[in-house]
Amino acid sequence: MSQQEKDRSHQRIVASAARLMRERGLDGAGVAEVMKDAGMTAGGFYRHFASKDDLAAAAVGAAFEQTLARFDAHDEHAQTVDTVAEFERFYLSESHVDNPGYGCPIAALAGELSRSPALETPMTAGVEATIARLTAGRSGSPRDDRAEAAARLAMMAGAVAIARASDPVTAQFVLGSVRERLGLDDPTPPRRTGSNQGDES
Repeated sequence: MSQQEKDRSHQRIVASAARLMRERGLDGAGVAEVMKDAGMTAGGFYRHFASKDDLAAAAVGAAFEQTLARFDAHDEHAQTVDTVAEFERFYLSESHVDNPGYGCPIAALAGELSRSPALETPMTAGVEATIARLTAGRSGSPRDDRAEAAARLAMMAGAVAIARASDPVTAQFVLGSVRERLGLDDPTPPRRTGSNQGDES
């Protein structure tokens, strides 16, 4: 196997793990399941990772990269402000709630990762990166902007986690309440239909 082929295989494994971990949790994304999803045999795992913890750390980092990629396309101030608002609306959307495999790892995994000390570093880095993105376009002091962004992120992640664990009526009430509290558009969207179509945007 050439280095280029090994790198491509490595990326496929990490991508599969990032999605399956968010969909099924750490225990539900075992090595065998991840390797099968990546189109590889389980025996090849240790050519790429020393342990499942190493894979999980890489997967958490990749999940944050995917989630935050929408911020990286815009440099101008106005575009950045719009991108933050768009991200917050997406975060509190039915699409995000219904498709955890393509969503934010904070809402999907924070509860589990608190019991996995080896994953504290990639989760912390991802949380800090998300807070930094959410401060863009704010006009207060750096300390106040960071605190506001952290509070907004905590409310959004909590709302999504609650919505995923609740019936549709309660889910809509919680999501709508947070959208309204954060001053976002469309505070009362249609009820969820139970669709699980993937949204990788």
